[in-house]
Amino acid sequence: MDDEPSFPRLRQVVLDSVDARTLAEFYRQLLGFAYRPGDEPPSAGQPDVSGQDWLVLRHPNDGMQLAFQQVAELPEATWPEGEHPQMLHLDLTVPNVAALDDQHARALALGARLLSDRSDDPEEPLYVYADPAGHPFCIFVAPEN
Repeated sequence: MDDEPSFPRLRQVVLDSVDARTLAEFYRQLLGFAYRPGDEPPSAGQPDVSGQDWLVLRHPNDGMQLAFQQVAELPEATWPEGEHPQMLHLDLTVPNVAALDDQHARALALGARLLSDRSDDPEEPLYVYADPAGHPFCIFVAPEN
């Protein structure tokens, strides 16, 4: 008999959005993930049935997943204070300041909105952004574990 405790396994993080396809595309391009088979965007002129419900992106190597659920309405987080606090945010890391600068430019070009710039912090250079749905996320320098 196995006396080791059993724990559930975290499968994915799910982000709600009033436009699941747009948010999935933002993170697909930012993170280099790929759609789960069947969740790819439809051909031009075809209805986006999956994009009106639930989409999943997968990391190409490690099985990590990020999912997107279509909702009718969603108030944008008012981070760092205000009526609608964030309830979750994604932390994304890069190995050095040069990579942080590169990813900062990419995030902005993809449609992220800068919320906070601590890129000159000597201990932990970072940027805080809002994604196209208004969810805050961070990109910061951290050594790889």
